[in-house]
Amino acid sequence: MATRGVLSPPLDEPDLEACRDVLQILALIGDKWSIMVIGHLRDGTLRFGELHRAVTGISQRMLTRTLRQLERDGLLSRHVHPSVPPRVDYTLTELGTTLLDSVVGLGDWARTNRHEINGNRRRYDAEAAARSTAP
Repeated sequence: MATRGVLSPPLDEPDLEACRDVLQILALIGDKWSIMVIGHLRDGTLRFGELHRAVTGISQRMLTRTLRQLERDGLLSRHVHPSVPPRVDYTLTELGTTLLDSVVGLGDWARTNRHEINGNRRRYDAEAAARSTAP
């Protein structure tokens, strides 16, 4: 009996459509900025400026795009407070919260294995360089 994996749709769905949907969702979730935003929202609501300071290296434009996409997908909610200047808060939705274990697990796995992976990359690159210069 074959096992069904992440990219294998339930038998009653058209394979191509389900596969496309899953790949699009994984591309969003796999985006480094999305993962970082979701991770920072795990402890509760943050304002735009707080998120911008917390997500090191992200531009305002990219943060805005990332937040809009996550809101569009229903993973976070945006609440605008009528004040001057306007205050905007972001919070994970119930759906977004269900993603936390996976995101945190991936982050933990990457932290645990980063030295081994970096060593593998250095060895591979050195071997590839040696092969390209060999007669």
